[in-house]
Amino acid sequence: MLRRVTQLLVGLSLYGFAIALIVRAGYGVAPWDVLTQGLSRVTGLGFGLITVLVSGVVLLLWIPIRQKPGVGTLANALLVGPFADLGLWLVPAGLDPFVRAALLPAGIVLLGVATGLYVGARFGPGPRDGLMTGLHARTGAPIWVVRTGIEVTVLAVGWLLGGQVGIGTLAFALLIGPICGRTIPFFTVPEPARRAAASATGQVATLATPAPHRT
Repeated sequence: MLRRVTQLLVGLSLYGFAIALIVRAGYGVAPWDVLTQGLSRVTGLGFGLITVLVSGVVLLLWIPIRQKPGVGTLANALLVGPFADLGLWLVPAGLDPFVRAALLPAGIVLLGVATGLYVGARFGPGPRDGLMTGLHARTGAPIWVVRTGIEVTVLAVGWLLGGQVGIGTLAFALLIGPICGRTIPFFTVPEPARRAAASATGQVATLATPAPHRT
């Protein structure tokens, strides 16, 4: 349990810091962060606060699709925004172009590692990922269709509000999936042996039970 909690907190802190690196690179940000930037520009509220508020709104959308948040879900909603603000405070704006060019790939890789850490802790998905999986479960639409639909929508709204879209947005879209495909399995905390054994026993029992006769 200690490892899982530590991994969750480290993952969420690095996630927020990775967002800050991508923002400071200035080449465009991830779709949800485009929306955050746009809302921040329109409302005058800070980036981190908008991140928390958007997470809260997304969690409300879980209700009609019957998703249940876990500890990791709530921690994600509350902590990523403040850590992003901390990263934006630590990394100044207006850096040299060569430095900013290095921040973009560093931020994307760090975000992939952070995702592996927090998802691998097995405390539940973040608000945005849970919305995606919940809609997939309720509608039956392929997961890539649901994800693409959500991200195109928030990207378009964020861009109309003044969020930054650029090569960094495209790089994020192309790279984050393959990176997370490596980091999530690597950092996933295995289930306790007794639970895994019980699960395996249940599966065997299910397979061994004859199917009921249908009339």
